[in-house]
Amino acid sequence: MTLMTAKTLPAVLATSDMLEIDGLHAFDFNLDAQKLLITAMDGRAEKRWEFSLAQVQAATFDTTLQSWTLTGDSGEHRLICMSAFTGNNNDEDEADDDA
Repeated sequence: MTLMTAKTLPAVLATSDMLEIDGLHAFDFNLDAQKLLITAMDGRAEKRWEFSLAQVQAATFDTTLQSWTLTGDSGEHRLICMSAFTGNNNDEDEADDDA
C-alpha cells in the first residue's frame, strides 16, 4: 500500500479518478471554483454530497487512516481519494492476441 503524503484536498482531488465517501465508491465527482459535488449509488438509492470550496480547503488529512476528514452542512465525512489504472484496448502488439 502506498502511503499518501498530505497535500491539500483540492490538489489531491485534481489527480483522483475515484473517491470513497463514507464507505461508498464514487466515480462521479466535480470540484469547481465554488463547490465539490459527489454522487454515488447506495444500492438503488442515489446519494449526493455538496461541499463549499471553503469546506474542502478546511479538510484535514488523517495519516493513520490515510483519509480526509471533510465537514459539511450534514456533518463529518470520511473521504479517500484514489487514482485508477486505465487499460488500452488498442491492438498495438498483435503477438499478444493469443494471450
